[in-house]
Amino acid sequence: MGLAFLEKSKREPWQPKPYQERAIGMMMEQASVALFLDPGLGKTSISLAAFEVLRQQKLATRMLVICPMRVMYSVWPREVEKWSDFNHLKVVLLHGKDKEKNLDEEGDIFIVNPEGLKWLLEGDGDRLKRVGATVLCVDESSRFKATNTQRFKLLRPHLGSFRRRWILTGTPIPNGIMDIFGQVFLLDLGAALGRYITHFRNKWFHQSGYGGYTWSPMPGAFEEITDRVKPLALRLSSKDHLNMPQLRIGPDYGADILVDLPPEAMTLYKDIESGYIAQLANSTVVAFNTAAAGTKCRQIANGAVYYTEHNDAGTPDLNRKDWEEVHSAKLDALESLVEELGGSPLLLFYEFDHDRQRIQSKWGYPSITGLSPKAGDKLIAEFNEGKIPVLLAHPASAGHGLNLQDFCHHVCWFGITWNLEYYIQAIDRVWRQGQRNAVTVYRIIARDTLDERVAKVLLSKEVTQNKLFSALV
Repeated sequence: MGLAFLEKSKREPWQPKPYQERAIGMMMEQASVALFLDPGLGKTSISLAAFEVLRQQKLATRMLVICPMRVMYSVWPREVEKWSDFNHLKVVLLHGKDKEKNLDEEGDIFIVNPEGLKWLLEGDGDRLKRVGATVLCVDESSRFKATNTQRFKLLRPHLGSFRRRWILTGTPIPNGIMDIFGQVFLLDLGAALGRYITHFRNKWFHQSGYGGYTWSPMPGAFEEITDRVKPLALRLSSKDHLNMPQLRIGPDYGADILVDLPPEAMTLYKDIESGYIAQLANSTVVAFNTAAAGTKCRQIANGAVYYTEHNDAGTPDLNRKDWEEVHSAKLDALESLVEELGGSPLLLFYEFDHDRQRIQSKWGYPSITGLSPKAGDKLIAEFNEGKIPVLLAHPASAGHGLNLQDFCHHVCWFGITWNLEYYIQAIDRVWRQGQRNAVTVYRIIARDTLDERVAKVLLSKEVTQNKLFSALV
């Protein structure tokens, strides 16, 4: 397998485990590989080892890594520096004011975030040619699951310029088996599942639901798709290869905290649910379609609602208050939980930015979301030392690249996300290798609201993803 370089005896040598050697062997034997690995199994170091073997055998020159911002700054450079087998490799970050100058660095691994692809690939891809990478590694590849996104469309024409293509993720199909198409295309340019998403849908799915906007797999489609993907993919579970602590989540462990909305808030909820319009104390809330009404209802379940549309996604806007508080039931439940934990650190996930604003206004808990890598690392260090009782985070920005298992073994969802990838990855910031305690995940759920529906949908999505994993083993 060409792993001789791993036998060097230096400061902190990387010692591959058998399952990691298996992954490296697969990456040597074939040009395209999907590593569907749970957090903690070392997919970054596996990729570094495979690249180093290829480099030493003159089968690769440089590697381009595409990954989320925090992973770019906090994971890849640290893994390279950590191990004596890799710290001779030079990492170049293609981000920030010096990114143009960095293109001409004599580096080995060039890293860009998905948002930086427009800059890197614009025109005829001259900047990509200057990098000269022969290996492409897409870390957290589920961000390329949608083929209609700009990032996918930008990358697609350049995939053939790489001799080897790898994708890494622990959540390949957060919303169903259709999510697999774009990611597999990154590997084989359509050999397994076809070149076009329309052909893929028409072959294995049928339209259903209101207006025909829902695509459901045809009988036997799931099995046919996974059979075609299996030669490209390696699935490894942390439960099979690591000594993982117990994960306590859901009603079976008493971890769901049910709250009742006050009558006035429930009336507001029902008005939006049924009539798409409701009167607040100081403004009027209007939902323009069913999806918007569902978002408004989930906001009300959390305790506040936007009376404008632009902030529904939870984007931080510290200078604008375009929302109104309608109840404090979840805040009261959170206060009781924090008191019950008695100072034991709690990682707290919120869904909408008015959740964060109300929580911080009441208690002043710090938030990791929106911070620079340097400021974020400082806050994480303090949290891991047990100096901060509650750390706020949004799952979209804190679901990757954070290791928070040192001191914390309690997680709470103030508002539950629909997104299975966010959900799993966020919890795995704490439930991962190195955790010494059982991890308890609390979910504050408003009774008789969409909160209960979201919890059930997440379960059904997870069942589908686990079905894929079982088929790939």
